[in-house]
Amino acid sequence: MLTKPVNTLPKTQKKYQLKLPSQAGNLSIIRGLVTKVAAQVGLDADEASKIELAVDEACTNVIKHAYGNSQGQMLDILIKVEKNKLVIIVSDKGKGFNPSRVKTPDLSESIRAGKKGGLGICLMKTLMDKVDFEIKPGLKNQVRMIKYLT
Repeated sequence: MLTKPVNTLPKTQKKYQLKLPSQAGNLSIIRGLVTKVAAQVGLDADEASKIELAVDEACTNVIKHAYGNSQGQMLDILIKVEKNKLVIIVSDKGKGFNPSRVKTPDLSESIRAGKKGGLGICLMKTLMDKVDFEIKPGLKNQVRMIKYLT
């Protein structure tokens, strides 16, 4: 039985969770939910698109780096609406990394060299108010992103 997609979310809902196969085709589902929750908490379209881009980068990193584009793995997204903030946690059980070893890219050099990629973590940290990593390779890796609601 087919049902119509939900265009609005319940106002009383405070937590949303998606567990999807780690496939690039599922990124649009994730972006859609993030956009709807951001609108529900009163963020304008510009702020919602920034959050959407940050989450898209986090999920793309999981697909490409943690799972090496292996489509049989799962990607877990948890969105929590708290009193003064929106918290988004992207989790995986793939290959981990050391966030302190990721260098801030030289944007002018990347542009001059025509380099693609390597900006995901920088974008997340620029677009969100706070970004934390908890890395336990093979067990549970998480990126926790916060946008404060003012």
